[in-house]
Amino acid sequence: MLRHEFRPGKLVAGLFLVATGVVYAGDAGGLWKTPWFAIVPLVAGGLCLAGATATLSRAIRGRGGTEGG
Repeated sequence: MLRHEFRPGKLVAGLFLVATGVVYAGDAGGLWKTPWFAIVPLVAGGLCLAGATATLSRAIRGRGGTEGG
């Protein structure tokens, strides 16, 4: 199995999107009440943090990566 490069920006984005899904699933299940606009700060904030994480990761590692072929 080929190994791939770890990308922390994608991890952060995925965690925030999963958290958004959990918040709305809890609302749908009747566990708590979530306002309809709660998705905006969760998704936008998560994507901003993911972008910052990816930028920082790229700055630390440099541009050298595995490129095609």
